[in-house]
Amino acid sequence: MRARLLVAGVGNIFLGDDAFGPEVIRALDHRPLPSGVRVHDYGIRGLDLAYALLDGCATAVLVDAARRGHRPGTLTLIEAEPPDGTVPPEAHGMDPARVLALAAHLGDEPLPRVLVMACEPHVLPRGDEDIVPGLSAPVRAAVDHAVDALHTLVPVLLADPRAPAPPLGRPVESGPPHAAALPARTAGTAEDR
Repeated sequence: MRARLLVAGVGNIFLGDDAFGPEVIRALDHRPLPSGVRVHDYGIRGLDLAYALLDGCATAVLVDAARRGHRPGTLTLIEAEPPDGTVPPEAHGMDPARVLALAAHLGDEPLPRVLVMACEPHVLPRGDEDIVPGLSAPVRAAVDHAVDALHTLVPVLLADPRAPAPPLGRPVESGPPHAAALPARTAGTAEDR
């Protein structure tokens, strides 16, 4: 039986707070979500995630670190926009917009609803900087908050995949990134995954 909902951890465990998504998935081992949910750490495997999005789930929640212009450790919930053809698909990265574009390119069916539970990072190396294992203190504290938030959000989405997201008990927002969170990106940075 296919899962009705996918909760996907996204991020590189060797790049500081970029490991937020995988750490949340690991924490869910101790507090499992209800049946009907597939929980998986995709790390930096964008192609695998693209295929998982095509596997028949109604909704997907991507858990990731993302700069949005907030205090480190702040959780935001973002409704991902469906691909519009302006973002080229890419099989060798984990930028969520490019993964969605790849999934749309690979599949014939409409993509599921995609929400991104993002955590504002504190330590996020750029480019070819040294490996920085482990989460910063504010992002480490946000892992438990994210697990709590998923236990609030998931039952609502299982009951109605199109339901508005419920309040999650932490600062949560929807919509495009805050302008302060959009520095010029260079090819190959850790943020581009």
